[in-house]
Amino acid sequence: MNMKRILILVNIIGWFAVAQGCSSPVQPAIDYCAKQAARTLEVVSSPDMIPNSVDAGSSTWKFTRPGGWTCGFWPGELWYLYEGTGDTLFRDNALKVTDAIVPVAYRTPHSHDVGFMVMPSIGSAYRFTGEKKYLDALVSAADSLVTLYNPKVGSILSWPNMAKKMGWRHNTIIDNMLNLELLFWVAQNCDRPDLYEIAFRHAETTMKYQFRDDWSTYHVTVFDPDTGEFIAGHTHQGWKDETMWARGQAWAVYGFTMAYRFTRDERFLETAVHAVDAYLSRLPEDGIPYWDFDAGEQLENQPKDCSAAAIVASALLELQSYLPENQAKRYLKEARRTIKTLSAAPYRAGDQCSAFLLHATGHLPNGYEIDASISYADYYYIEALIRLKTIL
Repeated sequence: MNMKRILILVNIIGWFAVAQGCSSPVQPAIDYCAKQAARTLEVVSSPDMIPNSVDAGSSTWKFTRPGGWTCGFWPGELWYLYEGTGDTLFRDNALKVTDAIVPVAYRTPHSHDVGFMVMPSIGSAYRFTGEKKYLDALVSAADSLVTLYNPKVGSILSWPNMAKKMGWRHNTIIDNMLNLELLFWVAQNCDRPDLYEIAFRHAETTMKYQFRDDWSTYHVTVFDPDTGEFIAGHTHQGWKDETMWARGQAWAVYGFTMAYRFTRDERFLETAVHAVDAYLSRLPEDGIPYWDFDAGEQLENQPKDCSAAAIVASALLELQSYLPENQAKRYLKEARRTIKTLSAAPYRAGDQCSAFLLHATGHLPNGYEIDASISYADYYYIEALIRLKTIL
């Protein structure tokens, strides 16, 4: 399908929604994302060529493959765009990429990232199609992930390679909270209490050791795998061990909100609230955090991280639904403010590249994806838009 036809289809869908009286205040932003994704599809030559990031000042995508930790976000975006527009262009391409990812669910895991790979892609495919092959893949992925669980520690080993490289024999990172969704979901839908127990215990361990007194989070916690003893908190992608890495804090907000969804454990809800309050209290004027809240004396010269903002905005839209009216209104207002900011310059990518957003930061200490466009920023942005559309 040529570019002209794709853009015509996107425009027709947007017009049809308005004509039928089913427009939403966020529909123009969803239609913008559809237009950008249609442009990206023009440069994707095969389903296993998965858009990952665009460097600052560039318009050229860098790609990952099935099995890369970010491989699930692009098909996840396409599934949300199908939900938000009804355009089968996005469903058909989402299916192709998802099917390329399915074999990953049957591999031995090299890290905790299994949930990131399969839930936005395979999980969404099952939600829309109900096909058994996707359910089977989710069960296999969950069984694969829990092979990294250490019952003495009470958490999943995040990075096996760091055991030797950094001496972190059992390490758990805050990002790992997001991968519990896979375990909770399979436990709930396939009568697997063993998976529920592992996910629940991991959340408890994270809650106990990953937070500082001010409710900021360590990126990495390290344990003795033989005794379960907590050794120390560190960072890997933040500024320093004791600083608040913005995306890590965002993972905490989203992860504990999700954990409450499945467990209704009030401690997890309270943790999500404390984590987001710590995040919100330190935001700069435009509401989009710097990549680390403590990154040097001249913080205003540091790169922003729109991915953290998108993650928190999406989480807030769920979190507010569990809270009393006054608190819910405050969080809904913050989510809408963030989405409004991300939907305009300087954060909207527009003609600069075909991603949705600019100014995300992936791994500054290692020198890559700095002030870039990144697939997971786009994924949580479109998720936030879809969630907001259902509320308004």
